[in-house]
Amino acid sequence: MTASTAGQVLEWYEWSVYAAFAPIIAAVMFDSDDPVSALLSTLAVFAVGFLMRPLGGYVFGRLADQRGRKFVLMATMLTMAAGSVVIGLMPTYSSIGVWASVLLLAVRMAQGFAHGGESATANSYVAEIAPVQRRGMWSSVLWISIYAGSVLAFLVSALLASVMSEATLEAWGWRIPFLLGALGAVTVMYMRRGMDESHAYTAAVEVTSSTGPVADAASSSVGRTAVTKAVLVVIAMTSGLTVVHYTWTSYVSTYAIAERSMDPSGAYWAATAAQAIALVALPLWGRLSDVVGRRPMLLAFAPAMAVLQVPLMRMISDDPWTLFASATVALLLVTAPGAMLGAVMSELFPTRIRAQAIGFAYSVSVAVFGGSAPYLNQWAIAHDLELLKDLYIIALCLATGIAGWVIRETKGAGLNEAGMDRSLR
Repeated sequence: MTASTAGQVLEWYEWSVYAAFAPIIAAVMFDSDDPVSALLSTLAVFAVGFLMRPLGGYVFGRLADQRGRKFVLMATMLTMAAGSVVIGLMPTYSSIGVWASVLLLAVRMAQGFAHGGESATANSYVAEIAPVQRRGMWSSVLWISIYAGSVLAFLVSALLASVMSEATLEAWGWRIPFLLGALGAVTVMYMRRGMDESHAYTAAVEVTSSTGPVADAASSSVGRTAVTKAVLVVIAMTSGLTVVHYTWTSYVSTYAIAERSMDPSGAYWAATAAQAIALVALPLWGRLSDVVGRRPMLLAFAPAMAVLQVPLMRMISDDPWTLFASATVALLLVTAPGAMLGAVMSELFPTRIRAQAIGFAYSVSVAVFGGSAPYLNQWAIAHDLELLKDLYIIALCLATGIAGWVIRETKGAGLNEAGMDRSLR
């Protein structure tokens, strides 16, 4: 659990550092003569990295189902570490021109590919090693790692912004968080060397070996139909959670700085504090899902966020407390269903195809709706369409609610049972 969670923290730390330093990366890695275009390009690279996640989730997911969870968790961490080193040392636009932008894009694509495999495998692994009656709480560590990585990233960003001038940050200070992330990734790789495979996975391998491919839940037309339905449900379920999450973590500080003229240091500290509160709430939400079930958490989130998205975003001004208050409310809402997302996804799929199914469905949804969120938010504001982007977020929140209505309660489900047709209404 420690090795798996630490790796997730480091991966999300690196991902969040890029978002936090987006305004500076835009200035040093793209043509600074057009600041708006440079920022949009930086956020587009962020989104493209996410578009690689479905492919990485499927490829690494198949490897995890065939070679084991540990093998994939080592490979993905190595890829992320290498990418962080390259970003931390790469030349800028002023040195090599457009090739700096191209290199940045290539590195982010490789990291997105690895990130898709990491998330899929970690979601499967943690759910498989968790006690049945505590699976929701144990699975909350995956979102805990997301927020812990994000809090760590914004804490480092806030500290650097507090002790360095803007000129120093732009000159070389922005590289420090990436190099620190690479160092941490090497440490996690050492920790993961001692990981054991989950009992659910080893048991499923033994059953498959003894019964042959006929036992595969996806081998028949009925099985394929059930898999397809479950994949679509996971995509819809994740859509609202991921767009709200990335809007209120990766983008909101950029919005406060660029659109509300908030001091960068104040924005980073406000975002850090809001995410820290959400981090503390996550295991409590996860434990609650073990008591009341998975569906109520999804059904409560959708209308609440649909009603509050617009007023919370309009509340932000140039005063950091407004960012702190609005982000805290939004993040407490999204972490309620997010805490048990890993559990409910794992409960929808059988062990033999769990990693690849989650890897594809979860990564597609995060790539399409989450990774694009910072770019679409900024693009909409640049074209005076702020209300339209809020309506888009509201629509996706309602899609999450519909997914919660479609599934049957999966709390306490046995992970080695196929049962996908029994998990949908």
